[in-house]
Amino acid sequence: MALGTVVERFIEGSPVTVMARLGLERALEPQWLEALFEKHSERQYPRELLFSTTVDLMSLVAVGLRPSLHAAAKAAVAEGELPVSITALYDKVNGTEPAVVRALVAGSAGRLGPVLGALEAQPQVSVPGFQVRILDGNHLAASEKRLKPLRGLAGAALPGQFLVVYDPDLGMVTDLIAGEDGHTQERALRGALLAAARPGELWLADRNFCTRAILSGWQQRGSCFLVREHAANPNRRPLGKPKKIGRIDTGTVYEQAVAIDDEAGTGIILRRIELHLDDPGEDGDTVIRLLSNVSAAKLTALELARL
Repeated sequence: MALGTVVERFIEGSPVTVMARLGLERALEPQWLEALFEKHSERQYPRELLFSTTVDLMSLVAVGLRPSLHAAAKAAVAEGELPVSITALYDKVNGTEPAVVRALVAGSAGRLGPVLGALEAQPQVSVPGFQVRILDGNHLAASEKRLKPLRGLAGAALPGQFLVVYDPDLGMVTDLIAGEDGHTQERALRGALLAAARPGELWLADRNFCTRAILSGWQQRGSCFLVREHAANPNRRPLGKPKKIGRIDTGTVYEQAVAIDDEAGTGIILRRIELHLDDPGEDGDTVIRLLSNVSAAKLTALELARL
């Protein structure tokens, strides 16, 4: 791979570099990439340009060794390592399907997991008894890579968006759901997100994911969640008054039992955690409200507030 030639000079003097190189080679092995592309791609097909070559060039940009794909492609052409024109390369990249992108991220994380496990004598555990999944959405920003006449327009077409799932114990993104329409609401991608949820997981997410469909979906899949409460969703019903539990470093914690209805109309009992902040947050909020289906026997209100 092209990335290997760049780190070659570091091998003799830095054993860590050798380890990093082996890790990258395992995560982005050409034969595995081609098998992944063949399995998940429905429209594209390899002819003169292999998917592994595209990933190889993009990896140079991702780690900052080239400022752009165009620069990486020009260097590859000069070295005789790109068998097609730069235009054909861009056509290949532009046509890459979201399913292929997701399989690449999830698959490479799966291949690197055992490597990271072998490096750590004592694996990190953020929350004992749970596999923590931090979920966030990212609308790809209008960037300077757009056509020049569109760069200053806030309403110009956005390049896309992602739902990103991060495992803090591994320090890796383990799943990524791509949306080609940058103006689509994050929650519109929930189907693929919920299908990936498993028992034993604890999902942490912001208020954009606090909907009846998402919370009940996690509940039905046997997953736990801790989600910041949205001002309007879901339509919760209090089952008692808030009770003062105690303090953490940033404020006072209260707990209240509430209920919401799932999409079938069945009531779900949740815990509502309120953190009354000593100092307002960055957005001016003085109270942070969280909804969770984690039982008090597993995590106390103070532990949830800290988390």
